Amino acid sequence: MPTTRDDPIVLPPAPAPPRRAPFPIVASVMPVVAAVAIWAVTGSFMALCFAALGPLMALASLVDGARGGRRRRREQQREHAEALARAAEQIARRHDAERTTLWRQCPDAAALLGDARRQWRVSSDALVVGRGRQPSAVRVTGGDDDDAAGLRLRAEHVEDAPVAIALEEGVAVLGDPVVAGAVARALVLQLCLGRPASDLRLVAAPAAERGWAQALPHWEPSAAQGRRRLAFIGEGEPAPPAEVVIATGAHGAEVPLACHAVLELGETPLAGRLITRGEICDLRVEALSLTQAEAVAAQLAARAMPVPTPHTHGGVVALADLLAGRAAGEPLGALGAVIGREAGEPAALDLVADGPHAVVVGTTGTGKSELLITWVTSLAATLPPDRVQFLLADFKGGTAFAPLAALPHVAGVITDLDEGGARRAVESLRAELRSREAALAAVGARDVSDPRADLSRLVIVVDEFAALLQEHPDLHALFTDIAARGRALGMHLVLGTQRAGGVLRDALVANCPLRVALRVAEPSESRVLLGTDEAAALPGGAEGRGLAWIRRVGDIRPRLTRIALSAPGDVGSAVARFAGRPRRPAPWQPPLPTQLSHHEAVALAGEPPADAILLGVADDPGRQRQTAVLLRPGVDRGLVVVGGPGTGRSSIAGLIAAAHPDAVVAPRDAEGAWDALERMERERPPLIVIDDVDAMLARFPPDYAHAVAERLEAVVRDAGDTGTTVVLTAARLTGSVMRFADLLPRRALLALPGRAEHVAAGGEPAGFDPHRAPGRAVLDGLEVQFVRGAPWVTSSDADADPGPAHWEPETSITAMVLRSARRRGEHLAAVWPRDVRVVMLDDVPPGLRLSALLRPGERVVLIGDGDAWQRQWGLLQEVRASAPLVVGADCATELRTIAGERELPPFARMRASRAWLVRDGLPPERVILP
Repeated sequence: MPTTRDDPIVLPPAPAPPRRAPFPIVASVMPVVAAVAIWAVTGSFMALCFAALGPLMALASLVDGARGGRRRRREQQREHAEALARAAEQIARRHDAERTTLWRQCPDAAALLGDARRQWRVSSDALVVGRGRQPSAVRVTGGDDDDAAGLRLRAEHVEDAPVAIALEEGVAVLGDPVVAGAVARALVLQLCLGRPASDLRLVAAPAAERGWAQALPHWEPSAAQGRRRLAFIGEGEPAPPAEVVIATGAHGAEVPLACHAVLELGETPLAGRLITRGEICDLRVEALSLTQAEAVAAQLAARAMPVPTPHTHGGVVALADLLAGRAAGEPLGALGAVIGREAGEPAALDLVADGPHAVVVGTTGTGKSELLITWVTSLAATLPPDRVQFLLADFKGGTAFAPLAALPHVAGVITDLDEGGARRAVESLRAELRSREAALAAVGARDVSDPRADLSRLVIVVDEFAALLQEHPDLHALFTDIAARGRALGMHLVLGTQRAGGVLRDALVANCPLRVALRVAEPSESRVLLGTDEAAALPGGAEGRGLAWIRRVGDIRPRLTRIALSAPGDVGSAVARFAGRPRRPAPWQPPLPTQLSHHEAVALAGEPPADAILLGVADDPGRQRQTAVLLRPGVDRGLVVVGGPGTGRSSIAGLIAAAHPDAVVAPRDAEGAWDALERMERERPPLIVIDDVDAMLARFPPDYAHAVAERLEAVVRDAGDTGTTVVLTAARLTGSVMRFADLLPRRALLALPGRAEHVAAGGEPAGFDPHRAPGRAVLDGLEVQFVRGAPWVTSSDADADPGPAHWEPETSITAMVLRSARRRGEHLAAVWPRDVRVVMLDDVPPGLRLSALLRPGERVVLIGDGDAWQRQWGLLQEVRASAPLVVGADCATELRTIAGERELPPFARMRASRAWLVRDGLPPERVILP
């Protein structure tokens, strides 16, 4: 007999009796000793009075301890009683749950008559002979007192539980003939209510009972071995060959050999005892009168139908013919649709009345996709787009639902070729659940059938549900949630799959009462959906294509239907019929365009505020909206854009730079970038834009790269305090770039070449997509399409302008430190004005002072390499004290040793006529020599 099992209930131990406090001998004696000592010292007899305090204090301590012990005892007893009461409640709850489970597994005739959905669907091989006390699976441990023993005894049995025997044991009902007949009648009808005629045949009944017995669809006296046979016999009647025998007789009558259990009825109405395998169980039984039995038999006969065969459903059925036979496309219920022919009549399904959800199972080539197309087309032909919408998911190639895309009812089509679209649809469905719940709550409606709700129904059709779950395993929880809540919210599932076992979980199947089975490979698959093996017996090939067994909620057995075929004209007719009819807003927005102009972005997301730059549009399927992506210079701290080559990161930088007149933009060349960084530090502009910051750092030598990174990090760190917005783009985030990029709160991830780079840049592994369109990024957790900006304006090294062009001396005397001093000096002498006289340091006699070189009306330039200046140390000291000093960019060491500059000078390109000018104690400045 089926039972339930749960964790054991642990009872608390009984409170231990309080220990008796010992007599405080020391506390009693010490006051006496002290009093005698005081008397001996003082000679006062009054001191001896204190000796009496010892015994008095000891007695008071004993009394106080006894009172406290009684109080603690009462508290422990109260807590123990409360714990036992909680345990008793827990036992009662578990017994209730156990009783419910047992009755669900083993229903009697009354339970089956009260719930038509359970009729002919009982799977247990048990016969419920009554209700009474049965062993319980509830386990109770612990406790060592009488109350705990009583709870353990109570937990051992569950009351009012089904008392059942195995079918093959058979049972003889003995007692008053009228009562025994009524009880046996209830047992026979219990078996006929629980099992279809294909599983159970009634082969015999007493003459007085044959009126109702012969009306049962189970009646077949000549049933051969192979099906379970039930024999109902009276006293003294021989038992025909049968696996189950139910007999009646008077008290003391002989029990047939086929009956191993005896049900003895007592004098109390409907009370008896069951004797089986040497055990006796008192119970209460159920009984049915002849009139009641006749009514039950008539009900079962009315619901039964002849088993059709595939040969009675031949020929192709056109959906157009079925639709034409109905008056002006009159609906067949809230979501009714005619989908084929059944026994020569149109067969219709209603997802509201028969659903709310459906499962369609069939192997490859059986017509599963055609069935789904026919179903959707039929619904669209009869219901306007403001009453029903479709989400179509095709995961077996992406083309099955292409003909349906033109229907105004179709809110979207997702395929296995569009992974991003599938993710959007999933998020949108979650949002749709929340939105519909909120809409119902706002008007106080219980479901979408309430006119106040004003919600259309959404039908989600999936072809190859198993393939969908294979690519997106987390969707099972979403679909299970929709299946559980969809009826009230107006969301309906139609799930197509090749097999149900191992694909559809029990929680999902339980909420899909509408079952459609084309040909399946295994009988077990058919039993999972239909409860019978018929779907496995359908013929293969062209003969069986489009044949389906359909089982609705109220069907006793499945019905064979020839599915209609739809034609392109059927879709066109539906489109034409509802042309111009209003549509409901789609549950989700259309996908973002792969290219987006500023005008298009404004059309999608609205005009941005005057103080903001419109960067693009964000797709937020979780809230069923598309919003503007804004940057507020001087308010927002900044943004990092990371993406591989050709992803549009430079275009994004150009867009932002061009949108603000006061933006400071770092040029691509190193000298310009150095100067721009100095300006950023000095001016703190409202907007800073640096494109390819990782490449910019790579253009500098190590010491300059380190300095640039530190200065840029300081700028970024202070951006929030100075009202500066910093925008950086990079191909990847590594090293120092990662350090200061982490200081900016927002990060846009464009397409990256590898998953490792994507994760290193802060992206989720599941969000990696190397095929994102240019300008498509993930920003703030949402998919974003950036506005297509102007190309990034770059400066080549040749036309960069790091400082004044063609520097020439301005003072009466200037010193220069250059490599290849004589050659370069001759060149400078040739290009400078005639009043500039070039003097080579090597030609100056040792010890000569600067004043000796001066001539009226001339500007003297003293040129030498580092070694020459080291030899003319005295002259060098004069130069450093009173004359400007120009050091070539290829003489960085000499800048420190000769000019005495310890700080890093402005970056200057080597071998490009760059030099540093040191004068008046100011930091070096970069100049360009002729």
